[in-house]
Amino acid sequence: MGLLSKKDAKLITDPLADNNPITIQVLGICSALAITAQLKASIVMAVSVLFVLGIGNVVISLLRNIIPSKIRIIVQLVVVAALVIIVDQVLKAFSYELSKTLSVFVGLIITNCIIMGRFEAFALGNGPWKSFLDGIGNALGYGVILIIVGFFRELLGSGTLLGFKVLGDPIEKTGLYAIGYENNGFMLLSPMALIVVGIIIWVQRSRNKALIED
Repeated sequence: MGLLSKKDAKLITDPLADNNPITIQVLGICSALAITAQLKASIVMAVSVLFVLGIGNVVISLLRNIIPSKIRIIVQLVVVAALVIIVDQVLKAFSYELSKTLSVFVGLIITNCIIMGRFEAFALGNGPWKSFLDGIGNALGYGVILIIVGFFRELLGSGTLLGFKVLGDPIEKTGLYAIGYENNGFMLLSPMALIVVGIIIWVQRSRNKALIED
């Protein structure tokens, strides 16, 4: 028998495709618009949410039987705020420049509706192991979309990936720029992130007709 049963495995795999928190549940859109102009920022935000949601789900699950119903939202906010502070301090210690770029948005993880939604909908009613898998699955589903959007926005908007020039030098006109290619500056604007997400949603629904609402 494997480490994960089929039911447990679905907690991780479903959010990656047919129940993705961004493209299906339409949650966490704000950060998808705001920080995906650079692939590096997208990856860091994805890892940050993976840590906060994975650990947060476990903590809420462990406390679920002793949290008074009337203050459960406050307790959830305290838990996620503590985890976000840890993420913020680690970023400042090891990647200060990136932490300045993401500063406001890391703080806004506290109000990310994916995190609060999984606390409320899953962690409060399930054990720590299942809650951990649910948190990891939803964070991965969120992170995959961020990374895809960040990849195309940075590549087409700046001609770089993770800061490395992959299409050539636009100043010296090398690579694709030698044949007349120009960066699309619109890709660096937030509305283009929404369009890229929309294209991902269209592709997803084209492949799986069951996702199309009546």
